[in-house]
Amino acid sequence: MTRLFLLALLVVSFSASAVVIRDDVADSNYRVPASEFPALVDLPGEGHGVLIAPQWIVTAAHAITWQPEIKQVTIGGVPRDVARLVIHPGYRKPPQELLDQALATWDWTLFRVLLSSSDDIALLELAQPVTDIHPVAVNKSDDEFGRTIKIMGKGATGNGVTGYEFSSSHRTELRRAYNKVTSAHDRWLCYMFDNPSDALPLEGGSGSGDSGGPVLIQTGKDWVLAGLTSWSDPQSAIRIPGRYGQISCNVRLSHYQDWIESVISAQP
Repeated sequence: MTRLFLLALLVVSFSASAVVIRDDVADSNYRVPASEFPALVDLPGEGHGVLIAPQWIVTAAHAITWQPEIKQVTIGGVPRDVARLVIHPGYRKPPQELLDQALATWDWTLFRVLLSSSDDIALLELAQPVTDIHPVAVNKSDDEFGRTIKIMGKGATGNGVTGYEFSSSHRTELRRAYNKVTSAHDRWLCYMFDNPSDALPLEGGSGSGDSGGPVLIQTGKDWVLAGLTSWSDPQSAIRIPGRYGQISCNVRLSHYQDWIESVISAQP
């Protein structure tokens, strides 16, 4: 995947400090240790996945298809060998022609149509089961609308006033933030990075380099995996990613539970 493609998606796969934060809240309030979410998977270079079974990782398809075949990932600071990748057959990579047109005119209408019709999800099977970290349960309920979510990642950071630079580093410190689901249907659940007057105390949004990272919803005392960071609407960010008003859309895992279970239960 080229830098322009990542730029265009405003997808969270780079890193400066990870997760875009409120401008009136200290960055230290957003930083968390790795122990906050041990099941987080670091893909090579940038991007994430989540351990959902001892031998299986779920991630965004675009986070792995832009680079050479992934042979190894890191979980809990330990390298883990990957046996195979399974990309959803409905994943569609935007053509270069459409990207060039959008960058020239800043009209992303058709680009968004293509993104919204794509199944941006993939599974990675590990060569050996992970025995030292507990997998995270996948949300099977479709009641995400209006719920508070927790997002996590090590991608690019900034604040809602300044946003962040496209050239920012794509992997740094782990951060978490909260938001509210503003729409949830079919493949996607989305949220908006609100101005402080309308925001949650630790409201935030995803940044480049967070792709494939977790979107969590609380069920009882537990946080379950409701989605995966996927893409942000370029027009909502007014040409600068990470600013207030940015709308981020995430792979909605309740929509894909049958596909996930069928892949995991099938023989290679």
